[in-house]
Amino acid sequence: MQEISAKSNHDQNLLIIGAGIEACEGINLASDMGLGLIIVDGNSRAPGFAKADHIIQVSTYDGEAIAKYALTLVENGIKIHGVIAMCADVPMSVAIVARALDLPGLSLQSAHWVADKLAMKYQLQKMGIPIPRFCAVTNKASLHACANMIGFPVVIKPVDSRGARGVQLIEQSSQLDMAWTLAHHESPTGRVMLEEYLDGPQFSTETLIDNSQCYTLGFADRNYEWLERTKPFIIENGGDAPTASSVDVRSAVIVCVEQAALALGISSGVAKGDMVYTDTGPKVIEIAGRLSGGYFSTTQIPLACGVNFVEKAIKLALGQSLSVEEVTPTQQQAVAIRYLDLPEGKVKSVINHDVASTAPGVQLLNIFITPGSIIAPLSNHTQRSGFVITTATNKQEAIELAQTALSLIKVTYE
Repeated sequence: MQEISAKSNHDQNLLIIGAGIEACEGINLASDMGLGLIIVDGNSRAPGFAKADHIIQVSTYDGEAIAKYALTLVENGIKIHGVIAMCADVPMSVAIVARALDLPGLSLQSAHWVADKLAMKYQLQKMGIPIPRFCAVTNKASLHACANMIGFPVVIKPVDSRGARGVQLIEQSSQLDMAWTLAHHESPTGRVMLEEYLDGPQFSTETLIDNSQCYTLGFADRNYEWLERTKPFIIENGGDAPTASSVDVRSAVIVCVEQAALALGISSGVAKGDMVYTDTGPKVIEIAGRLSGGYFSTTQIPLACGVNFVEKAIKLALGQSLSVEEVTPTQQQAVAIRYLDLPEGKVKSVINHDVASTAPGVQLLNIFITPGSIIAPLSNHTQRSGFVITTATNKQEAIELAQTALSLIKVTYE
């Protein structure tokens, strides 16, 4: 653990797990709130460390080590008032620290449910929450029997991976064996599951939960226009708000996702939902007990509804209650995010970033590739080359502005 002298005296200190580039917006906000920051990341050069009063340089997945170092700080007189993951999918680490320091946050049981997709499905099924049919593939021999029980098309996924790694849409039995090999490889525990593929519009949601009172402020349509090209891999090409679905569909999805969050024991904090609306109503694909990545919680939700979502999540992590007024939307603005779509090859140059970032409607543009980067066929979300977030007076205009801005980026190849 690396120590940094406190920059100033703070009334409250927040332990933030995750200091990558996506976390910086939330970290900066926490600093602006006047909080002392204890920041955790395994990368010694993580950009979020720039705002730290104290650094804990260990893996964000090592909850026991984080808790040990946090307790050392407490013993040295640095009181910690809350813990939160910032754009990092580490619910178990948050729960371990919360338990060790007696802080608000997920219980170990809830953290297990949201970290383990199979455990999540069993709990949601037990609580009567509508979900796709699913099956645990305990070994390769049971693969075909499980698929036949569910019926094609079927989704195969690792039980405990992230970023859509190993997630595949399987349309016929001849694809199963190879798909299982990849999914099994991407699971840290070597566990795989199958899930019914559901037709219907899909949605990203994000909910603040204060003493079991839910406020779903994030609601966006998910975009899968690349699917025919990327199959069997299921690669999302962004999303947009407000939803194109009806008020009734939106309301039904929100009721379902909030019931699911409570069924998973999330009574205080954040619930991120991946939802689908089918012929029989809304169903839960997954629930995460954390702030979303993809700049949804940090950027898209505030642009869409005027509420600083991450600020409210930080308040919950500190054990503070939310007033109805501060979680009431103050605006409705169209927002779109789209990802940069590039052919394969080795990058020679990336041109016009400045021009694209100042194009009409652009709120945020990030390009992840540099000269020498290899553009490979997309198989998971971590391989995407960049994105833009735009706003406009209506949904279609926001989408068109995003597409126009990305078209200004010129990439040459070796």
